[in-house]
Amino acid sequence: MRSSIAKSITSTVEDLEKSGLINEITMKNIQSLCVPAVKDYKPGKIVLLRKKFNLSQAALAYIFNISPSTVQKWEQGNKKPTGASKKLLDIIERKGLEVLL
Repeated sequence: MRSSIAKSITSTVEDLEKSGLINEITMKNIQSLCVPAVKDYKPGKIVLLRKKFNLSQAALAYIFNISPSTVQKWEQGNKKPTGASKKLLDIIERKGLEVLL
C-alpha cells in the first residue's frame, strides 16, 4: 500500500511540475520524501545475502568497489555498511544481482 501511495504522490508532483505550478527543485524534494528508508544490515543478514547469490567476500567486495576486509568486518560485526553500500545491499536483496550487471 505504501508503494502505491508513493507512486500516486510522485505522479501528482510530476504533473504539478509539468503544469508549472511547482519548480523542479520542489518536485525533487517532494519525491525524495517518497523514497523508502534503507534498513540496517546485521552481520548474519549480510552473510545470508552473500551466500544466497553464491558470492565470496572478495566477489561482493568487487561489486561494491570496496576491500574484501571491509566485507569481512561487516560480517564479523566490527563495522556496519553505510551510505551507498547499504543502499546496494537493499537493492540486491529486493531485486537481485541482475539489476547491477
